[in-house]
Amino acid sequence: MAKDVSEQGRVWLNGREAKPSSTVKLGDELTIQYGTKLVTVRVERLTETTRKDEAGTLYTLVKEETRQPDNGLDWN
Repeated sequence: MAKDVSEQGRVWLNGREAKPSSTVKLGDELTIQYGTKLVTVRVERLTETTRKDEAGTLYTLVKEETRQPDNGLDWN
């Protein structure tokens, strides 16, 4: 799923469009477009695997906004 979303140009890493091969590091900010919603999180921990109930400890929500797209995809 992450690969598909990235290939569609709906993921930004530190303000730049992310590719499926992008490397994510501690402190990076990821912005993900879900329909008309943009969610930005800061990476707090990286693990190989995690349980669903621990997933929220991997990031901090920085910003969440609902926007109307100008051209349908690229909001930056």
